[in-house]
Amino acid sequence: MATSSMVKFVGLLLLALFAISMIESTQVLARGNQRNNYGPGTVQPGQCNARCSTRCSKTKHHFPFCMESCMPCCKKCACVPPGFSGNKPVCPCYNNMKTHRGSPKCP
Repeated sequence: MATSSMVKFVGLLLLALFAISMIESTQVLARGNQRNNYGPGTVQPGQCNARCSTRCSKTKHHFPFCMESCMPCCKKCACVPPGFSGNKPVCPCYNNMKTHRGSPKCP
């Protein structure tokens, strides 16, 4: 009987250590994302081409148009939102730029 209790205790201890390790990993990742490469002023002018290429990479037929729109936005705002679309609130300047017709300028 004592052996069964010991096995349960060791199993529970290992499970607790695994859970603590997962929580710690999540916290480290969250701290890393606070210092990530997104947000106002996080892009240098020389990085705009790569950032805009990533942003526009899923547009297929409209890639050149997307790049033509993204590059001036990146250079002015020093920011390109993460991902292929959406996430614009991360870069308020990028999000708020409009064309002369009032539609969103930045992809």
